[in-house]
Amino acid sequence: MALELQRPLAFFDLETTGTRIGKDRIVQIGIVRIQPNGERERYQTLVNPEIPIPPESTAIHGISDLDVAMAPTLEAVAREVLDELAGCDLAGFNVLRFDIPFLTEELHRVGVDWSTADLRVVDVQRIFHKMEPRDLSAALRFYCGREHEGAHDALADVEATADVLLAQLDRYPDQLKSDVGSLGEISGDRQRSPDAAGKLRFDDRGAICLGFGKYSGWTLENIGRHDPGYLQWLMTKAELPGSTLAVMRNALADIQP
Repeated sequence: MALELQRPLAFFDLETTGTRIGKDRIVQIGIVRIQPNGERERYQTLVNPEIPIPPESTAIHGISDLDVAMAPTLEAVAREVLDELAGCDLAGFNVLRFDIPFLTEELHRVGVDWSTADLRVVDVQRIFHKMEPRDLSAALRFYCGREHEGAHDALADVEATADVLLAQLDRYPDQLKSDVGSLGEISGDRQRSPDAAGKLRFDDRGAICLGFGKYSGWTLENIGRHDPGYLQWLMTKAELPGSTLAVMRNALADIQP
């Protein structure tokens, strides 16, 4: 079935130095415009982020500091990119949650305002999730070939979850190892926040950092040295969950004066 378009639909994707909107930077922009007659027009550019690209990001998209050393900055190509998107509705994969807010924030950083309020946006990921649900019942149907008769009963749910994991091991013998350490690794279990509420995170050295607010990404130690009043406010007035405060107190107690 062909798309019915009144105006072009621009699919776009960003590759970035990371996922922190307002902190990370764009390293590549790709756009495919589908015209109402079905023709496709393509645009792509590398972007010099003016900050180092972390090795873990290069491992994902393959773009290194050397690749972007001679590339234009976002400020230099901002108008060109917006010209490519002009007159188009927007589309992408996870575009509503990531690409649109990321590009909007980055354009604002270089002094260019971009409003998408009047545009229609097609998020292919959300359509995928609506058409192919990714809940436990769908997993049991896909991997085990049966319906989840006791959905949302706690015992039935965990029985079904165990069956799905065993079926996954059978289905992907070359990709999955059967030990818990390997399965935890592929689940990303070491990337958890130090607190249950997800208000904190670890930096590359394992130090506990704030995950929100004006000092997001700062270690608690650095916040205490730079702005002790703000740290005191966090600990007493910010209404953080008790478990988060306990982790912060323990972390601060471990810091040598």
